[in-house]
Amino acid sequence: MAGSFSFVRRVYLTLYNWIVFAGWAQVLYFAVKTLKESGHENVYEAVEKPLQLAQTAAVLEILHGLVGLVRSPVSATLPQIGSRLFLTWGILYSFPEVQSHFLVASLVISWSITEIIRYSFFGLKEALGFAPSWHLWLRYSSFLVLYPTGITSEVGLIYLALPHIKTSEMYSVRMPNTLNFSFDFFYATILVLAIYVPGSPHMYRYMLGQRKRALSKSKRE
Repeated sequence: MAGSFSFVRRVYLTLYNWIVFAGWAQVLYFAVKTLKESGHENVYEAVEKPLQLAQTAAVLEILHGLVGLVRSPVSATLPQIGSRLFLTWGILYSFPEVQSHFLVASLVISWSITEIIRYSFFGLKEALGFAPSWHLWLRYSSFLVLYPTGITSEVGLIYLALPHIKTSEMYSVRMPNTLNFSFDFFYATILVLAIYVPGSPHMYRYMLGQRKRALSKSKRE
């Protein structure tokens, strides 16, 4: 029984990783192609659908951690995926005014390269039981550059969206209403920005620790 579950788990995770890998490969391809052909103003329109699908599929990773399919701690996975979903749906999809900014191009390129490396790494690990040493190095080293460029793009786009969030009052709930409840998306977004201040360095240090452990382990093997 345990052997059957292990086999099904490996097949499922292999398929999951390679399917999402294909989604991010599409995002990168369309982003680079559009940049070359028509400029950064049109990147979002070119990548919108594959970006939304690939990023939303990451919600399953939270479930994977909760049910024990993977060893990744939910405490680390949740804020990463949550911030990505906030950008994908709460900012880029919701506010067309920021979709033509050059930071969209740097965001999706940073995200897609990171995820192409990550999903192919875990896809190989699940399918074959190992990944090449160069792939291991990429998996735990590419963030040194791509995390700062991604985070800078995220913060920049959230900041640029703030005036449009305030004037549109999108997603805000005003009193009075039947639920006797109010919510201001503008101030919630400012709170998200504030969380980036301690959250980003903390996550970077966490990934540095992961890198040190993973590369040290590979040298011993």
